[in-house]
Amino acid sequence: MAGSRMKLELSKVVQGRCRLGQLKEMGRMGQHCLDIPGCLLYTHLGTVPHLTQDTLHTLSSLPTVTQVTLSNIAEHQDVLEEFKGGFKKFAGLHDTVLYCSLHDSAAQSPTGHTTNKTVSVWGSGGRIELTVAKFMALQRTVQPDWYQTMADGETWQTGISRKRVRKSVDRSLAHLDECLLVHQKSQELDGVSVFGVVEGGDILEERLRSARETAKRPVAGFCLDGFQNGAMDQALRSQLITAVTKELPEDKPRLLQGVGRPDEVLACVEAGVDLFEGFFPFQVTERGCALCFLFDITPDPESAAADEEQHTAGETQLNGDLNCDDQTHMTRFEMDLKDKRYQDDFRPLVEGCGCYCCRNHQRAYVHHLLVTNELLAGVLLMIHNTSHYNSFFRAVREALANDKMDLLRRRVLGTVKEESG
Repeated sequence: MAGSRMKLELSKVVQGRCRLGQLKEMGRMGQHCLDIPGCLLYTHLGTVPHLTQDTLHTLSSLPTVTQVTLSNIAEHQDVLEEFKGGFKKFAGLHDTVLYCSLHDSAAQSPTGHTTNKTVSVWGSGGRIELTVAKFMALQRTVQPDWYQTMADGETWQTGISRKRVRKSVDRSLAHLDECLLVHQKSQELDGVSVFGVVEGGDILEERLRSARETAKRPVAGFCLDGFQNGAMDQALRSQLITAVTKELPEDKPRLLQGVGRPDEVLACVEAGVDLFEGFFPFQVTERGCALCFLFDITPDPESAAADEEQHTAGETQLNGDLNCDDQTHMTRFEMDLKDKRYQDDFRPLVEGCGCYCCRNHQRAYVHHLLVTNELLAGVLLMIHNTSHYNSFFRAVREALANDKMDLLRRRVLGTVKEESG
């Protein structure tokens, strides 16, 4: 296997698909582990948006895997090559596993710029075209602990032809083989894990072909790509992911790219996904919103009754659209703190939340920061949203361990912790 010591230990499999366990021996020294289902730590160039490292580490139970993207790093290749110490040292990252992906799922990239030999990423300076040689040169410079191979993932749009999808799978497999060949010859990448990318658009036969062929290669795990567009029906997405995961070996992790909304996370966990990217709290923060959905599966009877009363009163209708196809739109899992009704609301963002923001500030204060464009608004919201999202994944693992996934699903979908004043 391409330089990997990463091991997946499953403690429980529910209904033949939902997997509970731990990813062990990660990193070059093998000292890190990550509970699954779980999410990665989303960053821009190694920094969680709005947060300094000191502020970030006031949060408990942070993911042990930090995600960076070539779309952000590629334009800094010359500087990193001159530095020579790898990206972790360059960015001052300590005690974390560094995962390098191709694209940033929180940013929309133009399409139509792939060829048989290249893919493109988009940095602040525009388009950067990557061949396998340049892609692998970047990996040697970044020196991640784990990376996804180069792939043609431009088949998530609606209306893509079967021929184009087939070409995407062929290209991605060819890129995978070339990346593995270079990887095995690169001393700088010794001990680095490689994830193969499963493509196939919305065509079941191509998804299965991609999964089967990728599984034949010596990879440490799999990235499931092309499911990020909300235009794909959730039922179809779950059907395709379920079919794909059946073709993948049980002892290797599956990372789903571009899906982060809580209801979609639950559906994909039930389809066999282990890992998710952590970009959703950032998107919510950028909208000036706070995550407020419920996921406590062991509430006391009084609070459960109160939550249920709020829901039946119709107050969740204020929270956005569950079926919205556009990732930039507000969802029903968040509250818009820019709204005037919060200007004299002196409650914490979420009752019972233990994050710094909820322990020290009120909705009215964050509303004031947002309407006056104070930078502190983003800091406080990112603290809360990151904490809330990580706690949600802990609840998913707890629900799997205690056979309460149905209850958790009803909790997440049926109530939202939103109260009008």
